[in-house]
Amino acid sequence: MDASLDGVELPMFPLGTVLFPHGVLPLRVFEPRYRVMVAHCLEQDARFGVVLIERGSEVGGGDTRFHVGTVAQIVQAARTPDGRFSLATVGTERIDIVEWLPDDPYPRAMVRTRADGEPTRDGTGICDAVGALLVRVHELRAQLGAAAHTGEVVLSPDLVRASFEASILSPLGPLDAQALLEHDDAVDRLEALAECLRHEVELLEFRLSD
Repeated sequence: MDASLDGVELPMFPLGTVLFPHGVLPLRVFEPRYRVMVAHCLEQDARFGVVLIERGSEVGGGDTRFHVGTVAQIVQAARTPDGRFSLATVGTERIDIVEWLPDDPYPRAMVRTRADGEPTRDGTGICDAVGALLVRVHELRAQLGAAAHTGEVVLSPDLVRASFEASILSPLGPLDAQALLEHDDAVDRLEALAECLRHEVELLEFRLSD
């Protein structure tokens, strides 16, 4: 984790989706204030914060935002002649929003790193269970013609990273994803994810049987 994030100002991009550490987030940036933000980021360290919008819209401001998010690192950027950006970003670490600053000229916040603690329990069993559930979920989604992960499910031996990798591969709604992001223990995150996946398996099996 980058301790330099503690107590610093970071440009922020509130979105209708959750970015997890190690996740890939492509963005098309057309709103003028976010064009200014991206240009600033590219001149600096090419990173900004992503937070889920609790209420409101991505466009125009006036939204209510959650207070736990993720740093997005820009790894590719292209600009069109009319000034829009196409970005490829990768999530690096979780952050707490300490204080929202005025949205001038774009959303900004004082942030601090939200570190994952060392797991307090052996998570090998739950990690294996989550991997098996992911395989089952995507098998069922494929049978229903829904978007599905077709590759092998391979999770990192590091429990913290594995918990994020599994979350990225899961077909979660934004509120469920946000709840997982806010867990500070990887085993707790995996257990909560397993519960989500079990419900998803039940739902998909019911749809197939109907």
